[in-house]
Amino acid sequence: MQQKESYLLRNISGILTLILFLKIGGYFTITDVKIITQIFKVISRVGMTITVFYILKKLQSYGCIDLLEIKNSFALVFYSLYLFLGFVSFTWSTDPAYSALQWFMTFESFVFVYYFYKVVYTINTYYPAKKIDLTKLFVNAIFPIILIFIIGSFALPDYFYREMRGGEEIRLGGWIMNPNELGMLSSILGALGYTRLSHHKKKFYPILVIISALVILGLTSSRSSLIGFLLILGILILKSDNKKLKISMVVLMAMVTPFAIKTIIFKDGGGVEEVMSMTGRLPFWTALLNEGIVKEPFFGYGFMRINYTDYFQGLNTYPGKMTHNTFMQVLMNLGFVGLFIALFQVFFTFRNFFINRKDSYANFFIAISIPVMINSLTEFGVFGDANYGILFWQFLIFLFLFKNRKFTTSLEKARLKKLKTPL
Repeated sequence: MQQKESYLLRNISGILTLILFLKIGGYFTITDVKIITQIFKVISRVGMTITVFYILKKLQSYGCIDLLEIKNSFALVFYSLYLFLGFVSFTWSTDPAYSALQWFMTFESFVFVYYFYKVVYTINTYYPAKKIDLTKLFVNAIFPIILIFIIGSFALPDYFYREMRGGEEIRLGGWIMNPNELGMLSSILGALGYTRLSHHKKKFYPILVIISALVILGLTSSRSSLIGFLLILGILILKSDNKKLKISMVVLMAMVTPFAIKTIIFKDGGGVEEVMSMTGRLPFWTALLNEGIVKEPFFGYGFMRINYTDYFQGLNTYPGKMTHNTFMQVLMNLGFVGLFIALFQVFFTFRNFFINRKDSYANFFIAISIPVMINSLTEFGVFGDANYGILFWQFLIFLFLFKNRKFTTSLEKARLKKLKTPL
C-alpha cells in the first residue's frame, strides 16, 4: 500500500497529463466499427472521471482535508440551471433518448472537471513541491495528439484526411475528428505554447509546440481556428513586457497572414461571397429563426434537438442536424428561456476572468476562451453536441471559483497533524 501511495505522488503530474490526454482523445472516432468506438469512448471518458475521483479519495486517505469552497459562483449557478433545464426537457424532447445521451455526456464531463480541479488544488495545497501548473499540463496533454495527426497525415493519409466538396478540398481530421474542431485544438495548443514561451527560459519545446500547432492549422484549413489563433497572439503579445518576443511574434504573424488569407480564408476560389455567408451558415440561421424556433419559442425542441425530426431544412437551405452556432443551438434546444440562461452563464464566466485578470492563469483563460468562443459561433460550441469544447469551457467555469478555507474544527486540525506524506 505504501508503495502505491508513494508512486501516485511521485508521478502525479504525469498521471494527470495522461488522464487529460485520454479524456480529450475520448471525443475522437478511432474506427468506423461502432462497438469499438463506443467502448473506447466509455473507457476514455467515464473511466477518466472514475480515475480522478479515485485519486482524490486516495489523497484524502493520506489525511488531506477538503478545504475548498466556491466563490463568485454565478457562472456555476447558471450552468447548473442550464443542465437542470436540459434534464427537464427530456419530458418534451422530440427524441428523449438522444437528448438523454447528450445530456449525460455533458454532465459526465462536468463532474470530471470538478474532481480534476479538486485533485489539482489538493496537490498544490498539501504537496507544493509537486505543484501542478495547468498551462504546462494542458500543453503536455494536447501536444501528443497534435503530433499523432501530423505523423498520421504522412503515414496514413487515407485515414487522417477528409475529402470535402466532392473531393475538391482535402482537410486533415478524416473521420476521426471534424477539421474545425481539430483546428480549435491546435489554436489552443499554439496559444498555450506561446504562454509557456513567454514565461520560461527553455524555449525549444514551446517553439516546437507553436510550429506544430501552425502546421495543423494549415492542414485543417480552418478559417475560424486561424482567426482565433491570430487574435489570441495579438492579445498576448500586447500584454507581454518582452520586447524581443513581441517583435519576433509580430514578424511571424506578418509572414503567416498573407499565406493564410490566400490558402485558408479565400481557399479554392471561394471568394468574398462565400466568406461573408460563412459558407452557407447565414441562410441556414435565418431559416432557423423564421421557420424553426417560431414553432417552439419558449422551451425549444428538447436538449440537443433542433426540429421535430432529426434534421432541419428550410425552404431554401441545406438539411442540418446541428445549427453550426452554439447560441442558435441552445435557442432551438431550450428556447428563449434556455438562451437567456446560456448568455448569462457566459457573461458571468467572463466576469470572473475580469475580476481575476491579474491572476497567473489569466493568459490560460485567454488562450482557451477565444478559440472555444470563436468555434462556438461556427460549430458545435460550448452548448452544443458533446465535444471537447464543452470540456474546456467547463474548465474555465471553475478556473477562478475555488479558494481554500481555514481549518475550523479541532478534528480537521488533528487530521492535518496526522497528514501522511509518502514520498
